[in-house]
Amino acid sequence: MEKVENGLYVSVDYRGTLQNGEVFDSSQGGQPLEVQIGVGQLIAGFERELMGMALNDKKKFTLSPEDAYGQRDEGQTRDFDRSDFPPELEPQVGMTIALQTPEGRQLPAQITYLDEEKLSVDLNHPLAGESLTFEIEVVGISSTPTQTQAGCGCGCSCSSGSC
Repeated sequence: MEKVENGLYVSVDYRGTLQNGEVFDSSQGGQPLEVQIGVGQLIAGFERELMGMALNDKKKFTLSPEDAYGQRDEGQTRDFDRSDFPPELEPQVGMTIALQTPEGRQLPAQITYLDEEKLSVDLNHPLAGESLTFEIEVVGISSTPTQTQAGCGCGCSCSSGSC
């Protein structure tokens, strides 16, 4: 029986909840999440829990912030002039925007303050500081990808693009 190991493509049905029971992401109603194991596509704790599982295995586990998106770092805020953003952007407090690093990588940032001249953002991942509980089922194991990759591109396990 084939088991999850580095280099393989694994398809997982999952449901992720916060400590208060709120669902933050799920594959229910969509296609399973497919990732290649060992190449950094998942948070470390999620990938570690998948290792050694077989097709149709189910598991429920909780990850501490350190095994998920880390603790919140209050030093991860930045202020910008409103003129640094396109005029068509209509920012609102709570809105998540994508900032681009000098290397071209996109980072999600949540607007925490704005006025006519200034805009402040929080660069922490939206799930930083949270313990995350996952219920998962391995629904596919393959040596080659079986899906077109989707998701938000931030390296998290979400498929909704809202993280």
